[in-house]
Amino acid sequence: MFPPAPRRVTAVKTTAPDPGVAAAPRYPRDVATLSTPALPDRRAQAAIVVLGAGSGTRVGAEVNKVLLPLRDVPLLAWSVRAALEVPDAGPVVVVCRAGERDEVATALTPYVGEREVLLIDGGATRQASEQAALDLLAPYVADGAVDVVAIHDGARPLADAALFARVLATARAYGGAVPTVDLPGLLSRDPASAPAPGGPGTRLVGVQTPQAFRAAPLLAAYAAASAAGFDGTDTAAAFARFAPGPDLQVRAVPAGPANLKVTFPEDLALAAALLAGR
Repeated sequence: MFPPAPRRVTAVKTTAPDPGVAAAPRYPRDVATLSTPALPDRRAQAAIVVLGAGSGTRVGAEVNKVLLPLRDVPLLAWSVRAALEVPDAGPVVVVCRAGERDEVATALTPYVGEREVLLIDGGATRQASEQAALDLLAPYVADGAVDVVAIHDGARPLADAALFARVLATARAYGGAVPTVDLPGLLSRDPASAPAPGGPGTRLVGVQTPQAFRAAPLLAAYAAASAAGFDGTDTAAAFARFAPGPDLQVRAVPAGPANLKVTFPEDLALAAALLAGR
């Protein structure tokens, strides 16, 4: 469905925009130069976005934590390899921190095989980085080549292809899907003003990534969120608030605590131990 992919990681060009191509309003430097050739009439595919535009501050690294080694493989590469293993995945987009595309390309090239991975600069916030990826994917969505989009945090290296496939299938069926994990034993910080979590009849869950959504409503939700000045903590926040249509639902997909996010130094050691036990 998509153009043949050479054996390399391909960065979206940053040369001067083609005057014949309309620039996206927020990220013209990249999206305006993306060529979208005519696509054959086939079943729509899923696009997968991996966010890698964070930092290494809390993990104690001098470089972006997604470039740190995890069992001799860059942290980010674990998520990208899982995305590439999803059976119906079309374009895979990695969102990089500004100025790091060369480092990310070098880190990922040995792990992408015959597939193509698009690299694009992110923004100052998570939602701005997601918007950059959605701008890049918008022509594929408009052509009907992409019908669902999964967005994943590259600092969660243990999410496997099966989890990606489950959230994508759920999003196709209902509109959206988020992986969740039970959070037992939490207490309210202000019991006087709110019922204590963990009390009788209470069930708390944590929300993880990859989160998946029908592509057209997701783009519409982010356009509305931008117009409203809304900046959510994750993809589901904007989708749940702004996605058009009463029939769209965001469903929970049970995951587990092993789908951890590398935030602190000890998380790298734990992730390595969990991978060794697979």
